[in-house]
Amino acid sequence: MEHESEKHTHILEDGTVIEHSHPAGEHGHVHGHQQTKAVLDRLARATGHLEKVSRMVRDGEDCSEVLIQLAAVKSAINNTGKLILKDHIEHCLVDAIEQGDMSTVEELKKAIDQFIK
Repeated sequence: MEHESEKHTHILEDGTVIEHSHPAGEHGHVHGHQQTKAVLDRLARATGHLEKVSRMVRDGEDCSEVLIQLAAVKSAINNTGKLILKDHIEHCLVDAIEQGDMSTVEELKKAIDQFIK
């Protein structure tokens, strides 16, 4: 029986398109995330903060203050990424390695390269 591929496309901030695929139903591991609520809470706060930065720009607030607030948003996003990475390593990656799914390790390496650019 031939499997169809599940294609995933990611578009990076710089416009780079990354595509990869997994055979349908054969991703190799289950994503059992323990930190989903914490990640969603952090993303909601970062979204609210970014909306505030947009208002600051729209209202013509001081550029220095906008940059400081924008740095806070970047930090919040980076910290959220670290939480996702930790969760992925502790659960998904461990499960994948136990199942012999080394493609997940390669995918993680690529994701880390993009995350820390």
